[in-house]
Amino acid sequence: MKDQKKLLQIAANSSVAVLIQGESGAGKEVAARYIHNYSPRRLGPFVALNCGSLAQNLIESTLEGSVKGAFTGAYSDQKGIVRAANGGTLFLDEIGELPLDAQSKFLRILQEKAVLPVGASRSIPVDFRLICATNRDLKKEVAAKRFREDLFFRLNVFPIFIPALRHRSDFDEIAQNVWNRICENARRTHFDPPKSRLSVEELEALRQFKWPGNVRQLKNVLLRYALLQSHGVKIKEVLCEEFSATSVHEESALQRILGDDKNLWRRRRVNAPEWMVIKEALDSCDWNKSQAAHKLGISRGSITYQIQKHSTC
Repeated sequence: MKDQKKLLQIAANSSVAVLIQGESGAGKEVAARYIHNYSPRRLGPFVALNCGSLAQNLIESTLEGSVKGAFTGAYSDQKGIVRAANGGTLFLDEIGELPLDAQSKFLRILQEKAVLPVGASRSIPVDFRLICATNRDLKKEVAAKRFREDLFFRLNVFPIFIPALRHRSDFDEIAQNVWNRICENARRTHFDPPKSRLSVEELEALRQFKWPGNVRQLKNVLLRYALLQSHGVKIKEVLCEEFSATSVHEESALQRILGDDKNLWRRRRVNAPEWMVIKEALDSCDWNKSQAAHKLGISRGSITYQIQKHSTC
């Protein structure tokens, strides 16, 4: 990541358009916020928009805004996402999801450096720095006629590739940083904070997997572990639950981290009881988790996890 960090620093000191590429969950928005926070525009707004969530019939008004009475439900003037970023940074996530007709509209905005709100008769100048992100290969999208070539060249001024978590040499640092943020949030929300640092053994167990969901998936697993840790659940049990039906690589990784724990390995390989079965066992044991776990032949940690999982349902 040293080269990528250097590129982020260089990008932050400029005002050119940046195209951040990488797998979903790899940290593209984090990179975009870094560029903004260390740029001359850091005192301006950072406005993020996921292009995949845009409603087809609202794309124009979402981007450029609208004037009062322009259409049914337009009870007041709306700035639109582009004008909201005036003086700051506009971050368009998953730019490859933007429909072709919307690409044409956005290309005009970039060329004219102005927006034309729906229902307005005069363009409004706008000044923003553009950062886009995608998990698609936009060159292939251009070749397949799904992405405009002229827009691609407008966006691809300064490309930065964020590698997947499985290819990062600083995995331990990332995992510890995620864990630190979880601990900080726990203290702020008066939740019993977990221990402040992950052990060498815990980091080694985490490092065994390819993490197809990247940093987002890692964060989910560590947050789950933080909630269940005080109930006696070990990191290997959380990893068993997360990677119980995955690739051959994860299968062998689980065998390595479980080691001699044959019982946990055997429990992982059989189908876990359905929640209704677990609930019946808990009811019959007056919700004594240890007794219910013994009755079902699963770990107390698994019982605790299932209770936590279904308590929010």
